[in-house]
Amino acid sequence: MKILVLGGTWFLGRAVAQAALHRGWSVTAFNRGRSGTAPEGTQEIRGDRTVHADVLRLGQQGPWDAVIDTSASELAPRDVLAGAKTLESMAGRYVYISTVNAYRGWPDEPLTESSELLDAPPDADGDYGRLPANWDGPDWYYGRQKAGAERAATAAFGASRVSILRPGVILGPGEYVGRLPWWLRRTAKGGTILAPGNPDKSIQPVDVRDVAAFALDQAESSDGGEFNITAPLGRETMGGFLTSCVDATGSNGRLIWAPDDLLVGHGVQQWTELPLWRTHAGVWNVDSTRAQAAGLRCRPLAETVAATWEWMQSGGVPVEHPRWAEHGISSVKEEEILAKLGS
Repeated sequence: MKILVLGGTWFLGRAVAQAALHRGWSVTAFNRGRSGTAPEGTQEIRGDRTVHADVLRLGQQGPWDAVIDTSASELAPRDVLAGAKTLESMAGRYVYISTVNAYRGWPDEPLTESSELLDAPPDADGDYGRLPANWDGPDWYYGRQKAGAERAATAAFGASRVSILRPGVILGPGEYVGRLPWWLRRTAKGGTILAPGNPDKSIQPVDVRDVAAFALDQAESSDGGEFNITAPLGRETMGGFLTSCVDATGSNGRLIWAPDDLLVGHGVQQWTELPLWRTHAGVWNVDSTRAQAAGLRCRPLAETVAATWEWMQSGGVPVEHPRWAEHGISSVKEEEILAKLGS
């Protein structure tokens, strides 16, 4: 197989490139070169996807059996559309990495691939879906942009040649968002650890290496399709996740569980101050049985936790990203809530 990875230098894109090389595939990585270099063994081409001349120059390096698009998170749908149209004659398939945010019902409702997507045309610009400053409803901007980009990929290549992957939360070595690394650092610190909500609550993070493997499988597939990419419903829990963090770090920490209403009452910011904690009914209720039937295999979350801690301990440093600073509760606020719990 000969594939083109749009991205290829960090987290998912890098995992895709590494996994493809491990399979013995030929890998071209197209990126701006601002976030490191692609894995050794790839053919790396520098350029900007929003610059038509750069994409034309890239196309001259083909053909490829498939394009795997891991770097469109900050691109407007029309840029995805223009690039995909330029590459269409040079590639057999297009695998687009989207997100569950593309669904209108996330995170409030259970989701399947038949759930309604947000509205956005394939040629939408970067301002499509932006909300006024005084808006107090759901912020669907990011999801609309991703839904439009999905339509752009399909408009360029045709549905039978496109696979759309919609992951939820991706964790693992190289994570740049900071969710799992924050928990690992906090549990390594030890002491009394504020744990959010119900320890038996199901969660569905997926390992970056498993997403990469499924993306490569789809690059080889003769069929297109849309797939939710999450761990199986009911297999992993918040309690199991945090216990794995304690175990991986060798910590003497003690988890103290605070009910949702107490955390909400103390103004704890969901999703960020205590990463992965959110009370919305659909946030961890995403059906991924279609992907599992097509070959998605999700390793136990404890393995992801252990591998990420090993990466951090070996000097692994993520690509700098502003989202990293969003995560984590202050020690003062944590102690205040623990005091309310009598701990």
